[in-house]
Amino acid sequence: MAEMVEQHPNEPHEQTFAARLNWLRAGVLGANDGIVSVAATVVGVAGVTNEATPILVAGAAAVVGGAVSMALGEYVSVSSQSDSQRSLIEKERKELRDDPQGELAELAAMYRAKGLSDATAQTVARELTDHDALRAHLEVELRIEEGEVASAWNAALASAVAFTAGAILPLLAILLTPAGVRVPLTFFAVVVALAITGSVSARIGGSSKRRATLRLVVGGAVAMAFTYCVGLLLGTTGIA
Repeated sequence: MAEMVEQHPNEPHEQTFAARLNWLRAGVLGANDGIVSVAATVVGVAGVTNEATPILVAGAAAVVGGAVSMALGEYVSVSSQSDSQRSLIEKERKELRDDPQGELAELAAMYRAKGLSDATAQTVARELTDHDALRAHLEVELRIEEGEVASAWNAALASAVAFTAGAILPLLAILLTPAGVRVPLTFFAVVVALAITGSVSARIGGSSKRRATLRLVVGGAVAMAFTYCVGLLLGTTGIA
């Protein structure tokens, strides 16, 4: 019976770790962009007027436009990455079919470069080739997995949903609060949401919660303050 290899629970040994980080990136970026961009939009409009209708129209437009933009950007980005990965996989498959001995020698050379002796490198390369030649070359030579090619449609949908989920909070916060305290309460709600987003992303990614949270909170606060000042300036000067 094969011996079970014990893995440390807090280390990313899983082959799906890279895929999980990609989904995390898309989800966190989508939610963060939704929170910040829509909050900045509605706060900017609130700097000009306290009427709910203009704020609602601007906020709704920002939600729809932002979700579409995020989905399109993620689709194009992931499509380019997936096309490149598939091209490399097909190239490697063709090389294995046309020159199997040359590919075996190449695989052994890569293991020798990693520090294995010639005999060990030859043995490892031969056994991995017998088991799954394509997978062996993809892992060692290209550092990719055939089954982990990302889906552009899934990534686009995830980005759009994440953006919309994040965008709803500042829109509701500014519309459901009294006119006199709309802006400060929206600032507070957005800062809390960004702090939660930063903490969750850091926890899943295994990075510093404080650093991740601080980046998002400071960036969001600066964006809202800037657009509010611009809206206030346009309103007081009579331009808008």
